[in-house]
Amino acid sequence: MISSFLLTAAVTPLLRRLALRWGFMDRPGGHKSHERATPYLGGVAIMLGTVIPPMALISPTDERFILIVVGAVVVTLLGLIDDLSPLPQLTRLTVESLAAGGVVLTGVQASVTGTWLDGPITVLWIVVVTNSFNLLDNMDGALAAVTAVTAVILAGAAFVSAQPAIGLILMTLPLACLGFLPYNWAPAKIFMGDAGSLFVGFVLTCSAALLITGRDTGTAIAGMLLPTFVATVDTGVVLLSRRRAGRPMMRGGTDHLSHRLRKLGLSTRLTALTLAALAAVTSMLELVMTLGWIPPLGATIVGLTAACILIGLPQRVRVYPPVRAQQSLHVRRK
Repeated sequence: MISSFLLTAAVTPLLRRLALRWGFMDRPGGHKSHERATPYLGGVAIMLGTVIPPMALISPTDERFILIVVGAVVVTLLGLIDDLSPLPQLTRLTVESLAAGGVVLTGVQASVTGTWLDGPITVLWIVVVTNSFNLLDNMDGALAAVTAVTAVILAGAAFVSAQPAIGLILMTLPLACLGFLPYNWAPAKIFMGDAGSLFVGFVLTCSAALLITGRDTGTAIAGMLLPTFVATVDTGVVLLSRRRAGRPMMRGGTDHLSHRLRKLGLSTRLTALTLAALAAVTSMLELVMTLGWIPPLGATIVGLTAACILIGLPQRVRVYPPVRAQQSLHVRRK
C-alpha cells in the first residue's frame, strides 16, 4: 500500500511533464466545464500504482484475478488511445465487451436469473457501469475521491469473503488514487482521462462481480448496485434529464450530479467530498450485508429506493438554458 502511494505520487508529475511536452491536453470548449487546458496521463499513473505492487508481491494463481488485471490494463490502453485520438463508440464498446467477457468466462458471474443469461447480463453490467465511472469523471477530484473510499471498503468485503488477492488490489487502488489526488484536487494540475476512469471502473465492477459470484439473487443485485452507487445514480440522472429535455443521450453536457451540486452552491472541493461521502455510505451498506448483519433483501430495497430518490430529486435543479433562450440564440446564429 505504501509503495502504491509513493509510486503514483512520484510518477504523476513526471507524466504531467511528458503530457505538457507532447501536447496531450484536455482543452476547454463545447460541453466541458474546465476553463484551461489540462494535461492527461494521470490515469496511467493510477494504473501503474495499483497493479505493479501487488503483482510484485504475489504470484497469482487464480485466473479470475489474472483476467481482471489483464482486462483492466487493456481498457487503460483503450482509454489512453481514446484520450489522444477519439475512437468510434463501437470500437470502445467492442474492446470493453471482450475484456469483460474474458473475466466472465473465468466464472465471474452475478446470479441474477440463475440461468445462462447471467453471463451476458454480467458482461453488459460491467461495460455499462465501467462507462458510468468514465462519465463520473467530470469534476476535479470527484472520481478519485469516490474511488478511494469505495475501493477501501470493498477491500474489507473481499477479505471477509476470503478473496485476499482481489482484496490486495482493492487496497492498492485507493492508495494510488490518494497519491494522484493532490495533483487532481481543485484546481486540477492533471486529469486521469479515459485511461484512468475506465481503469478504476473496470477494477471496481469486476471486483464487485467476483464477490457476489455464486451468491443468491438478492445478494447479487445489492452487490452490483451498492459499490457502484454514485456512478450508477449519476448516469441515471443524466439519462432521465436528457430524455425529459429532448436532448441527445450520447452528447456530453454539464448536467451531471456534480454539476447540479455546484448549481446549489457547493464548491468544487465540497462537491467531490459530498460524492465521496455518499459512496462511503452505500459501500458500508455492502460491507454490512457481507458481514451478515443485515439481510440482502433489506440492502437491495434500501439501495434501490435511495437510487430512485437521488435520480429524481436532482431533476429539479435547472441545468439547461430555457427553450426561449435556445430559440433566440438559434435565430441570432442564422
